Amino acid sequence: MSSGVSDSDRPGPGRPDRPATEASATGDHARGHYLVGLDLSGRRVVVVGGGSVAQRRLPNLIAAGADVHVIAIDPTPAVESTVGISVSHRAYRDGDLDGAWYVMACTDDPEVNAQVVADAEARHTFCVRADDAQYGTAVTPASGRHRDVQFGVLAGGDHRMSAALRAAIGRALAEGSLSVADDAPHPPGVALVGGGPGDPDLITVRGQKLLQQADVVVADRLAPPQLLAELGPQVEIIDAAKVPYGRAMKQEAINDVLVERAKAGKFVVRFKGGDPYVYGRGFEEVQACVAAGVPVTVVPGISSPIAAPASAGIPVTHRGVTHEVVIASGHVAPDHPDSLIDWSAIARLKGTLVLMMAVERVDAFADALLAGGRAPETPVAMIENGSLPTQRVLRTDLAHAAATADEQDLRPPAIVVIGDVAGFTDLAT
Repeated sequence: MSSGVSDSDRPGPGRPDRPATEASATGDHARGHYLVGLDLSGRRVVVVGGGSVAQRRLPNLIAAGADVHVIAIDPTPAVESTVGISVSHRAYRDGDLDGAWYVMACTDDPEVNAQVVADAEARHTFCVRADDAQYGTAVTPASGRHRDVQFGVLAGGDHRMSAALRAAIGRALAEGSLSVADDAPHPPGVALVGGGPGDPDLITVRGQKLLQQADVVVADRLAPPQLLAELGPQVEIIDAAKVPYGRAMKQEAINDVLVERAKAGKFVVRFKGGDPYVYGRGFEEVQACVAAGVPVTVVPGISSPIAAPASAGIPVTHRGVTHEVVIASGHVAPDHPDSLIDWSAIARLKGTLVLMMAVERVDAFADALLAGGRAPETPVAMIENGSLPTQRVLRTDLAHAAATADEQDLRPPAIVVIGDVAGFTDLAT
């Protein structure tokens, strides 16, 4: 028996004929299936086979709290290293299904899978047969989750269709175009949501779901505005950089409005560009909520010092080129008394330096790095509006970085990448 399969969920052309006794075991294969939710918490589930299909099934079984036992001669590294299951490195044998509540036959050997189904049926235990679903006694739907609601799709054995429908339903629920009639409101509290580097498609799935549930959104200037435009008219949107708290909304005022609206029974999303904890002052807001007794959660976002270079074809690390990445704030100049950065130490490093909020002081940072010993010919890339259609990339070297930024009228938001990787050209097609 071999434990790996390429896509054993899919009934394919040219499968061998099954004996009449096997076909009769499940009766009329043309009839539909009865959808049911199984409580597998703490109950024994046996998965025979350790290939790609088994690998895809394990996360949902583990999430359901099942006591999962995998039996496979040669499980994939991902299966073998899965936390929360037991793995037996051997062939399937009689007695392996004793005590099982649910069974999955996921090998690429039809004879073994048929034997597993027969053994399970003799024990009155439902069994999924992954290589030829019609000969099992259960089928696995393409399943998804929206908030506390799980849903599954069966498409008569067409697994591509069921997966596509599952994805479409999930997107519609997340975007709000498909509503749940008795959708309960989110409990009062605060969620700090990272919106990503700018492209609205780069927000996380969880971030988008919470944004759609918000009663109040307190938004930064760099939070993707297209996502705000999709919110309903009932959602209160507070621009954290404009009225009603002035053009530069102070952090204390932001903290106050988060706590105030949450205590008024609202679910508040603090919507930020990038990641809430990367120069986003997110932890200050968490502290304010905790001090006020307001429930708060943090949803990480794709951070621009990694994503903007990537969108420009620049990896911030590359094997054999750099072993370190330093992300530094350019909010204050190197000689400012409030600066917490040892620029002479950074200048001596050989890896990648990524500067945020540095547009107005490119000259000061370049001078500090040159004075600290960084080579004048060190490649520099300046990425304006990273990930957006208006993205612009300026390439130069450290000696000419300030002049290039000035001549090309570099505007924020922009990321400055300094190091050998900044000289890489975009190889993406």
